[in-house]
Amino acid sequence: MRLALYQPDIPQNLGAALRLCACLGVALDIIEPCGFPLTDAAMKRAALDYGDKAHATRHASLAAFRSAPERGAGRLVLVETDGAVLFQDFSFSTGDTLVLGRESAGSPGELYAAAEASVRIPMLRDLRSLNVITAATVVLTEAMRQTGAWEKLT
Repeated sequence: MRLALYQPDIPQNLGAALRLCACLGVALDIIEPCGFPLTDAAMKRAALDYGDKAHATRHASLAAFRSAPERGAGRLVLVETDGAVLFQDFSFSTGDTLVLGRESAGSPGELYAAAEASVRIPMLRDLRSLNVITAATVVLTEAMRQTGAWEKLT
């Protein structure tokens, strides 16, 4: 299981993703360009004391991310407010990569086209969206439950 952020805009969200992935033993893919300067020092600052525990890989573009060998042959599962399937009704696999779009603009057409599946979190009408890392946590939790990943942490 992997988590990917597509062109993140907010450094604090990247820091939260690094911490989440470090604590759960999930690899993180960062698809650039980011909406902020992403230097090694900035990444270390964003991750606080979890940076050395997170397995993060930076990719220069969506194409570079898609062809990265560490992704393996798993599916790209887009987490989006208009996803085709409710996340709890989707059958996750261990090789899946959950990808989330930009905080400010969501997911562009190229990300929808690249995804083999899309899921959504049910929400009250008239509300736009959850924070991107909150959404990632909700879906990742279910994906880990379905694939038995929680048992590997204890």
